[in-house]
Amino acid sequence: MNQSLSKETIDAIIGGYHGDPFSVLGPHEQNGNLVIRAYLPQASSVEVKTEDGAKYPMVKIHNDGFFETVIEKQKLPFNYRLLLNFPDGSQDLYADPYAFHDTLTDFDEYLLAEGTHLYMYRRLGAHLTENAGQSGVSFAVWAPNALRVSVVGDFNNWDGRRHPMRFHHDSGIWDLFIPGIGEGTLYKFEVKTRYMNYTVLKADPVGFLSEMRPRTASVVWNLDKYQWNDDDWLKNRHFHNSLNRPINVYEVHLGSWQRKPGNEWLTYSDLVERLIPYVKEMGYTHIELMPVAEHPYDGSWGYQVTGYFAVTSRYGTPEEFMAFIDRCHQAGIGVILDWVPAHFPRDQHGLAFFDGTFLYEHADPRLGEQPDWGTLVFNFGRNEVRQFLASNAIFWLDKYHIDGLRVDAVASMLYLDFSREKGQWIPNRYGGRENLEAIDFIRFFNDRVHAEYPGVLTIAEESTAWSGVTKPVSDGGLGFDLKWNMGWMHDTLQYITNDPIYRSYHHGTLTFSLLYAFSEHFLLVFSHDEVVHLKKSMLDKMPGDLWQKFANLRALYAYQIAHPGKKMLFMGGEFGQWREWTEAHSLDWHLLEENEKHRQLQGFVKRLNGLYCEQESLYENDYSWEGFSWIDLHDAQRSVLAFSRHAPSSGDSLFVVCNFTPVVRHQYRLGVPTAGYYHEILNSDAQEFGGSGIVNSPQMEATATPSHEQPFSIEFTLPPLGVIYIKKI
Repeated sequence: MNQSLSKETIDAIIGGYHGDPFSVLGPHEQNGNLVIRAYLPQASSVEVKTEDGAKYPMVKIHNDGFFETVIEKQKLPFNYRLLLNFPDGSQDLYADPYAFHDTLTDFDEYLLAEGTHLYMYRRLGAHLTENAGQSGVSFAVWAPNALRVSVVGDFNNWDGRRHPMRFHHDSGIWDLFIPGIGEGTLYKFEVKTRYMNYTVLKADPVGFLSEMRPRTASVVWNLDKYQWNDDDWLKNRHFHNSLNRPINVYEVHLGSWQRKPGNEWLTYSDLVERLIPYVKEMGYTHIELMPVAEHPYDGSWGYQVTGYFAVTSRYGTPEEFMAFIDRCHQAGIGVILDWVPAHFPRDQHGLAFFDGTFLYEHADPRLGEQPDWGTLVFNFGRNEVRQFLASNAIFWLDKYHIDGLRVDAVASMLYLDFSREKGQWIPNRYGGRENLEAIDFIRFFNDRVHAEYPGVLTIAEESTAWSGVTKPVSDGGLGFDLKWNMGWMHDTLQYITNDPIYRSYHHGTLTFSLLYAFSEHFLLVFSHDEVVHLKKSMLDKMPGDLWQKFANLRALYAYQIAHPGKKMLFMGGEFGQWREWTEAHSLDWHLLEENEKHRQLQGFVKRLNGLYCEQESLYENDYSWEGFSWIDLHDAQRSVLAFSRHAPSSGDSLFVVCNFTPVVRHQYRLGVPTAGYYHEILNSDAQEFGGSGIVNSPQMEATATPSHEQPFSIEFTLPPLGVIYIKKI
């Protein structure tokens, strides 16, 4: 037969550089006949087989495996399969991928091209589906500048010539339906670029699962088969996440909280049985998970993400992670996910230089590189990139029922000169240092997340004095619900790590926080960042001998719980981990068996957490002066602070006195507003918590002795390095 293609066209298909394979391969009407072409280098011969059993031999018109046949007087549609004969005598009946229509609707493609498809992960990536009655997988990827993109995997011997994709010029998306493959299939996209013949294998940017590192292929997976049982939680999530409710977060790195013998990771299923009961028993309201999106290097702690839509395979399957979250919700525990939209790593299989151009990042390193971490910065001004990130945020809320997103490194997004010297950054169009595109993205992200999922928390790790971080977008703010109070954390740790003899000279570092405590909705944090890189563990930061270290830490935690703002503590701090944290090993749980002081500290934190949830005054009004009053902020000489917390709805008040020296203060007088009897509901120096046992009588009567500008006062003993909570009976 006379072949209907030019040599150049055939060579382009065989060479893997033809940009429109659907114009060549598959069935085509031609001169009143039907021409079917296939590139099948693995086959020795091929036949077209119809539903009624008819067979039409295909002619090998190129020795590398290019086949063609003409079926006279046939038109489309035409149902057929390809019967492949192999050199070893075996056969395979093969559905031709190039006989199927595209998988994107015009509306989807319009939204994707516009950059406004908030659920883009429902169209891009790999999806189990049916096409013309045939089951298989629909693949789609955004790579607008590529010369050719192919799906490769075990099913085609990782040969990029075998399954080149269809290109959509209006959106820059490539798609292909491959019949006959299913869940668990390993795949990548082979991208042939226009840059100096550069061809690269890329993991799916929207892949739902990845191989275990160091392997990097994506895995076809169905995320819709898990049956959730958390309807009650989701219906009431707005209540659990309300800013007038207790929010006390336990920050966890799943790979190092505990480990099995042999230093083996706990699985998501193991964590259901171990972590959830522990968090519940300790009285935390939420867990914050350090990034669980797929990442290639354990030592990055998850902060250098290569699989934004893939829960890490280190600890199990997506369904097992879903079950973990489901069980958290059933136990009354909210789950906050650390999310990293500021930057991404340079790993070759990831987003970097994706289609032979700077697709997700800026081309200019003064905008596109993050010098602190050796990573690349997202181009927040590109609509498709904004769509990718916003859709990813919604993905975790949609598919995994996540209750909040803690956004990492917000400061690096806000400022063009973040960690850059003069000449290393480009001012914005007004000549300023603010990253206007990133600011717009942050507002867009917060606006859309709160519109789509009311009651979900967004939390900013933002370390500067940027104004309006937790102000609504409609009022000109960034739109976050909470902001990490890094200033309070640094000042408080600076104060508490001083030897008590010097603390009187630094008294203002404690009181300073109330000058701005109500300017934002703050979360008071002692995070993982404070117990690594030679900063010492929380316990080891404390000055003094062993007794003083534990006493200082108890006082610090009691002060944190009493201070306005929601709370967060990194794992290990609750029982006094001695070593700095490392992702490579379990926390030192053996300390609880070996030393009573660690058990007592753990018991103290449990009691603190319980009081925090029980006492409305400690959480009901964290963000205005209605919830807080100074009693004595000037007693620097004795390093004593006294204040009260109020619950406006009930009128309850809690009185807090902190003694940050190892000196017992006898006959300390505290001014109170009303007469009656008061009692001590917490004393960090109680013997049960490892203290010296300087506690007060169950009833302390307020006398008409004015003090601290109050008409009444009570007299009691202040314990050394102790904090006490007092409430009227």
